[in-house]
Amino acid sequence: SQAEHGSDSQVMLVCDSKAVAAKVMEEVAAQTEALPRADLVAKALGKSRTVVFDGADSRREMTDFANCYAPEHLIISTLDPWEIADGITAAGSVFIGNYSPESAGDYASGTNHTLPTSAWARSYSGVNTDSFLRKITYQQLSRKGLESLGGTITAMAQAEGLDAHANAVKIRLKK
Repeated sequence: SQAEHGSDSQVMLVCDSKAVAAKVMEEVAAQTEALPRADLVAKALGKSRTVVFDGADSRREMTDFANCYAPEHLIISTLDPWEIADGITAAGSVFIGNYSPESAGDYASGTNHTLPTSAWARSYSGVNTDSFLRKITYQQLSRKGLESLGGTITAMAQAEGLDAHANAVKIRLKK
């Protein structure tokens, strides 16, 4: 389904069996032929990949790969999907199990569909209630704390040519 979004889409199949990968690719080919937008899907599939991790650490490798790729949508379809889901740290939205297709998130299951693309899930989340909250950070240093950081602060300020920033530290530490 992701491949029909556009010819610039990329779909990744990550699994731990060459046999499963082959069966999935056969089914993808059959499904593509039946679609009205088959030409568009074929272009996207041309940019897509199948990655098979079949070693002893395959689950960890698949999880690491998913986190590095940081997909907009991640469907985990395994016997124990939470075993992998618990290790996911970078995805726009995660769909757990065989009955959670990405289209459910698009249209009906209630999750937001404004998600980071192009691996931006490593740095950003999908739009959620936090996106509409204003957050303030607070900091308080003791004299000892400022003495500890003073050299670093002044060196960085001076390297940027911001002498007043450096002086804000120097003046405080003279007293």
